[in-house]
Amino acid sequence: MNIRIKFQKYGVMKFIGHLDMMRYFQKAIRRADIDIAYSEGYSPHQIMSFAAPLGVGVTSDGEYLDIEVKSSKSSKASMQSLNETMAEGITILEYRKLPDTAKTSMSLVAAADYLVYQKPGYCPLADTSTQLQAKVEAFYEGQSHIYITKQTKKREIEMDLKPLIYEMKAINLNQKQTLARIGVKNPQILAACQEETTEDTPALFLKLCTGSADNVKPELVLEAFCRFHGISYEPSGSYIHRLEVYARADDIPVKGEQERQVYADNLNHQRELCQQQGIEFPKFLALGELGIDI
Repeated sequence: MNIRIKFQKYGVMKFIGHLDMMRYFQKAIRRADIDIAYSEGYSPHQIMSFAAPLGVGVTSDGEYLDIEVKSSKSSKASMQSLNETMAEGITILEYRKLPDTAKTSMSLVAAADYLVYQKPGYCPLADTSTQLQAKVEAFYEGQSHIYITKQTKKREIEMDLKPLIYEMKAINLNQKQTLARIGVKNPQILAACQEETTEDTPALFLKLCTGSADNVKPELVLEAFCRFHGISYEPSGSYIHRLEVYARADDIPVKGEQERQVYADNLNHQRELCQQQGIEFPKFLALGELGIDI
């Protein structure tokens, strides 16, 4: 049985790297008595994979982990068992069953949402969200190309960021309704906005191309944005928070010819329903939407 787990990462846990997170979850799953399956061979290991590794120092409300289990309790009971073993800074949000022929989340990742805002004491991107939106429009909508130089392990390459930025807009971090609409669940961000205030704290919302083929880090976009507007870019001057990770809505998330055809037929049916209702069929689906509670 394939299971997809969604979790938060915040607080001091944001300084824990990807490999250490893998070891952490291996131990947590054993402590929570999850009946996880092991690989065969001389050195068996737990069958698990992460969707998109998170950079050190970045918090998240939308991290995904796929595991294979031999048997499972209900989603509610499994989440409770896991959360009882979690250290502060990691919270399990979803535990969902996937089809037996499901592709791994790692192979499906196509986009991710980010929230970017300045730390106190650093040069702000703008004084208000309205001013920041004007700067966003000049940078994102006012340019047909956004060329940057990206440093890889072997060489420097020039790339165009424009087609890899799916959405970019300014928001006011002090409006709770706005935070709820974009899906902020991070307790530290929400705690800072418990009371509605008239203060305007501008922040950037980004939907970026993510995955093994083309992967854009929010730091690249922020650096290009600052350079365009003549703002001093300081890599450590911003908080970066990942909100959600997506698969393309038209990407078939299962293997097997028959299974793929059944999914494709259902996808076409959903697309026709959207057309009849006069609404746009979504380009992306959150990875958690591809599973069901048990």
